[in-house]
Amino acid sequence: MIAALDTPQSAKVDTESLLAKVSASRLNCFHSCRLKFYFRYVLGLVKEATSALHVGKSVHYALQQWSKARWYGEPLDTESLRQGFDLHWESSQEKDPVAWEIDEEPKQKDKAWGLVDMYLRDTPIPAEEKPEGVEVSIEADLPDGLPRLVGVIDLVRPGGVVVDFKTSASTPFIAQAIHRNETQLSAYGILHREATGKEALGFELHHLVKTKVPKLVVTHVGALTDQREQKFLRQVESYVDGVEREDFVPAPSLACASCEYFSECSLWPEVRK
Repeated sequence: MIAALDTPQSAKVDTESLLAKVSASRLNCFHSCRLKFYFRYVLGLVKEATSALHVGKSVHYALQQWSKARWYGEPLDTESLRQGFDLHWESSQEKDPVAWEIDEEPKQKDKAWGLVDMYLRDTPIPAEEKPEGVEVSIEADLPDGLPRLVGVIDLVRPGGVVVDFKTSASTPFIAQAIHRNETQLSAYGILHREATGKEALGFELHHLVKTKVPKLVVTHVGALTDQREQKFLRQVESYVDGVEREDFVPAPSLACASCEYFSECSLWPEVRK
């Protein structure tokens, strides 16, 4: 039995709430699989966090603390950073339990810290460089009555270079990395402009790759163009149209094998009566 479906199977779609605000993550979820969007954002089905997700969030937390220390001009040695990482690793599981395999957690924790340690050693960001912003929450109005855009930017380097941290199981190819993250980077460009009144100079994707020997791959992306911004706005328009029509259908693909809603999806369309 799938406990998550003990909830009402014909949940009322709160269209007004879904269309009030939109983020890059919501857009990506909706356009990758509308039924997955329905399970996550309409039914609100909560799943145990995967080990990969927990590793990514823990690495992100450590890099956030490293960036904040430089932003505030406060010293932060590796030992103190490791202590904060260890506390976060444990405390975050109280809120979001992880479905660990037997003996998996210690190995994943070592792997996560190994990524942080590698980044501190190989980062292209000088230790004395003061960020313009760290973990900045921003909202911006979009044209033509579209939902309000919301997002959080990981790091803004001097001159307006927006940095986004990623953990990856394999080495990313430049063209694929740019294409896969285009929606998010376009959103960041719009949000940066809203917050500063200036166009972002460019973007950097910092991929921390979980290979046997961890490595860092930095991908540089140019400033937001009119073409990319218009493409983003068309994606938002498509999102609005689909939500208004409650068009929540599955999109079977290779990604289904790792989807947390695989079992629920197999019952479709019963869950959408």
